[in-house]
Amino acid sequence: MMALPLNPELSREDVDAFDHDEEHPESAELGSALLRETLKNALSNSGLILDEQTPLAHALREMREHRQGCILVTRDGKLSGIFTERDVLMKVVGTNIDLERTPLRPYMTRDPVCLPEDAVVAYALNKMCLEGFRHVPLTDPQGRPVGVVSMRDIIEYLSGFFPKDVLNLPPEPTSGFRNREGA
Repeated sequence: MMALPLNPELSREDVDAFDHDEEHPESAELGSALLRETLKNALSNSGLILDEQTPLAHALREMREHRQGCILVTRDGKLSGIFTERDVLMKVVGTNIDLERTPLRPYMTRDPVCLPEDAVVAYALNKMCLEGFRHVPLTDPQGRPVGVVSMRDIIEYLSGFFPKDVLNLPPEPTSGFRNREGA
């Protein structure tokens, strides 16, 4: 996959190239949407936002209760880090720390790669594929977190372009479709 620049100047021809695939209209629609649809409009959820002094115990409860894979961590209202399930596994589990008294700050990933809220979907996909991120924070021009895009959000968004193909699969990959006799 080709790396995309952070501030793209997409030419009309670049976008139009995705709009004119007569053999595969859904892929043309998808390609066009990837380059036109902003993350704010297409994918993001507000996510969990906590201050970096929040105790780990509270952060972990919030992640579990809200079924979120990450927390956007702030200092003075601006994004300073991200705390993910991977951080929990690699930095917290198996350590002898007091979760009630230990703040998020030492265990978060500092200064995460983020995207502006008006970036197009293709940039989140690019970051996730090339850099291996499962979550990409979105920020406003002042650096305040406004949302997060997850790999799950991307998959759900992409599958929306192929609803018949995705929703009409048999329940098990090896079972195939059954004939309904007498129906």
